[in-house]
Amino acid sequence: MTASFAPDRCRRFRQLHQSGCFVIPNPWDLGSARLLARLGFPALATTSSGFAWSLGRRDNHVSLDEALAHLRSIARSVDLPVNGDFEGGFAVEPEQVGANVLQATATGVAGLSIEDSTGDASRPLFDFDLAVERIKGARRAIDESKTGVLLTGRSEGFIVGRPDLTETIRRLTGYAEAGADCLYAPGIRTKAEIVAVVEAVAPKPVNVLVGGDFTTVTELAAMGVRRISVGGALARAAWTAAEEIAQRGSFTALARGVPFDEINESFDGRLAAR
Repeated sequence: MTASFAPDRCRRFRQLHQSGCFVIPNPWDLGSARLLARLGFPALATTSSGFAWSLGRRDNHVSLDEALAHLRSIARSVDLPVNGDFEGGFAVEPEQVGANVLQATATGVAGLSIEDSTGDASRPLFDFDLAVERIKGARRAIDESKTGVLLTGRSEGFIVGRPDLTETIRRLTGYAEAGADCLYAPGIRTKAEIVAVVEAVAPKPVNVLVGGDFTTVTELAAMGVRRISVGGALARAAWTAAEEIAQRGSFTALARGVPFDEINESFDGRLAAR
């Protein structure tokens, strides 16, 4: 049964995509989700890489059941809409992608993303027609669930060795026509690339991944971007200080850490009991 709080969060999540630009940071566990919620972000998104690393595994090496449990845990731990990184739907064929998406809609998330990467370096992207059918399968499942979960279609070319803007736009427009509500091409960085994607899928909203200091919220908003995520960047930042200590014998990154008391006070008995 779908979590009782989900419909309201789905409505709130859709409203966020209708105008303006918002940041949707990516927690990797329950604690980081609660800390990010406390900072005032309007929504959160899970990160497949951050979650996998927290289990001591490579990205894309968790099971469907583990992913569903993770989505459920994060969605229930905060009073915010949560977008679920559902990788490639944990299946190849559109029908099975849809069946898995249907399960994910019952976790309480307000959004789900489906990507088109295969995990095969020799053929890193699903064939175009199959990729579009996979989005259609996810769309049908969400419609069947009657949850209003927002579907994001992702094209991974720029992060799997196929940085072809023309092909990326072809795929994103195909996913938009197949029923994706939001479009996302992780790895695009230049203003020309971002604006081209935004214009190609308009009026549907675009998510841009920011994992470094190449832009700002203000700049992306001016380009027409509606949603900004950081993927596994926050999880990677958590290891930055340790690497500095190991490689340089210095501790400057520790000086930028949030004070102990501030973090400790973020966790109270009421939340711990949920």
